[in-house]
Amino acid sequence: MSMIRDLRAVVRPALRPALRKNGAYGSYNAYDPTRDASASSAVVDCAVYRDGRRLEDESCLTPHEAMLRVREGGGFAWIGLHEPTEEEFAGIAAEFGLHPLAVEDAVHAHQRPKLERYDDTLFTVFKTVHYVEHSELTATSQVVETGEVMCFTGRDFVITVRHGGKGSLRALRHSLQKDAELLAKGPSAVLHAIADHVVDGYIAVADALQDDIDEVEIDVFSAPAKGSPRGSDAGRIYQLKREVLEFKRAVTPLLRPMQLLSERPMRLVDPDIQKYFRDVADHLARVQEEVIGFDELLNSILQANLAQATVAQNEDMRKITSWAAIIAVPTAVCGIYGMNFKYMPELEWRYGYPLVLTGILGVCFAIHRTLKRNGWL
Repeated sequence: MSMIRDLRAVVRPALRPALRKNGAYGSYNAYDPTRDASASSAVVDCAVYRDGRRLEDESCLTPHEAMLRVREGGGFAWIGLHEPTEEEFAGIAAEFGLHPLAVEDAVHAHQRPKLERYDDTLFTVFKTVHYVEHSELTATSQVVETGEVMCFTGRDFVITVRHGGKGSLRALRHSLQKDAELLAKGPSAVLHAIADHVVDGYIAVADALQDDIDEVEIDVFSAPAKGSPRGSDAGRIYQLKREVLEFKRAVTPLLRPMQLLSERPMRLVDPDIQKYFRDVADHLARVQEEVIGFDELLNSILQANLAQATVAQNEDMRKITSWAAIIAVPTAVCGIYGMNFKYMPELEWRYGYPLVLTGILGVCFAIHRTLKRNGWL
């Protein structure tokens, strides 16, 4: 599969100029380098970094101007976008020579976490996960909220495309700018910082989910509240299991890309930065183990909850059967004496009525005591 991917990465760029000339990619052939790309609301930040420091006097650059500064004096450009449209991203894609397949993924989002190489560009997709605070876990509670961060990493540029209302990279950018030595390593340092930021978010979400699962587990195996039947927690457990599955979809596919970045030498990844990816991969592997454990534990809790409901139903059926057996005695006796026969036994006996009542009560008491002793009542 990797050979096919590499072959596609070589063949498709060779076809792209001809397709762009013929207009096969629509707006990708209509880029005007003189237009103000920063006027688009999609560009949230654009800056040039040289020797690990941001050029503050050039903080209002357009992507085109940023690349001109880079080509003139070195360093790299970091462009941040939030949910760009095809038209908003077309000029930037043409300016930096981004592959159309990667551009399509970045614009439309809803991608699986992955790492792909297109010529001299790495395209990485991260799923961001955030814990949704809630006062009480219900059968409809949203526990995790997901978003996406796509990262185009080149020799002298980093382009981040974010989707979702949360997961802003502004704080990360400010934090990274304080570490000039790390930022001087180039675009791969930014890629590592984003990966580390995303995985740290996974760890926080995993800890919060552990608390929710512990709460549900305690509720299932403790005595039910008055008026609350056994098995009533199934809805909450199932909802929590769905949220864990959503979390798992973000964590599991990212493990392989992080292992590749930490183990396989890449031209676009500084060797010193590659060591840091190992730490990210280790943390991600731990989170994956926790998520798998959450899924298995919730399966066990759900099965226990359903078993408790079944046991409760069996107990109810035994009680109903026991009372039916007790009621059957007076029903049988009354049925006999309700028959319309001329020669009924003991009809004229003075003590017949109290004797029959005493017999009925005695038999019912004996049955009740026997069932009580056997645990049916």
